[in-house]
Amino acid sequence: MQREAAEAPAVAERQNAELAELMSSLGGRLRNLDPRLVVTCARGSSDHAATYAKYLIETRARTPVASFAPSTSSVYGTSWRKLDSALFLAISQSGRSPDLLVSAKAARDAGALVVAIVNDASSPLADIAEVTIPLLAGTERSVAATKSYIASLLAIARLVAAWTDDEALQGGLSDAPRILGEAWGLDWSPALTPLAPAANLYVLGRGLSLGIAQEAALKLKETCGLHAESYSAAEVKHGPMAIVGAGFPVMMLVPNDEARDAFEPLASDFISRGAQVMITCEAIGGALPLPFVPRLHPAIAPIASIQSFYRMAAALSIARGLHPDEPPHLKKVTETR
Repeated sequence: MQREAAEAPAVAERQNAELAELMSSLGGRLRNLDPRLVVTCARGSSDHAATYAKYLIETRARTPVASFAPSTSSVYGTSWRKLDSALFLAISQSGRSPDLLVSAKAARDAGALVVAIVNDASSPLADIAEVTIPLLAGTERSVAATKSYIASLLAIARLVAAWTDDEALQGGLSDAPRILGEAWGLDWSPALTPLAPAANLYVLGRGLSLGIAQEAALKLKETCGLHAESYSAAEVKHGPMAIVGAGFPVMMLVPNDEARDAFEPLASDFISRGAQVMITCEAIGGALPLPFVPRLHPAIAPIASIQSFYRMAAALSIARGLHPDEPPHLKKVTETR
């Protein structure tokens, strides 16, 4: 897990070198199509990447994004009446899960432009899609996805940058190899002290960092045997914060945009309850600061945060007496129907 996560800067470099022409062509096609709706279809870590896609597309391309439930097609056999002028974005590492394949075919049959973001460019999902964006992450053997998740985020950002002609985002992506390398070198090991003995944890994000919070919570379950739940910094106030008391760990992955303003007062509220708050922003009294790469584009900052997190999570798994590459009851490719 640690070795593969450390390869993320090289993956970003490959995408910079090999995806420019494909993204330019797809960006032009999306501007001509001007989709009225984007539908994402994914499971697991890929679905957390889809959450990132939702916020990035809605705020940059100003197009609504909905999450597709694969069971609608695979279990209930729904055939859609009309999906023309829609972009169907299928995100998968393996491109082989039967429910995603059935869903992508149903969307294409209904007239949607099906774009697959997939690590295996020879997979059945790539065969169904009209356009395939290869992640170029290389073989990933760890059950816990790391570099392929980061590659998915980068591919989504590249798609949006090309679609919207966003030069600032394109510049941030060009610098992604350096940024990810710097993020990997940041020391989050102080978080092991509150997390090694923990039984429960909240991971909070908002907007572009919500999908990263979802991914972090999943990895803490998978590799560390830690019951971690992810919430929006807004949603956590609607009930979940009632169980937060003395000693309860709360990790806050702060976005680098307008949504960040909600985190300082929320952190102060949790600290007043005796919670152990860890936060990726400037120092807040009573909170454990997690170092972050400063002054990043808002769409790149969450990707850097999850890269720093992965290094800590691998170490935390070992600190809790587990093996990050051998999570119980799991295998690398999960096929659902």
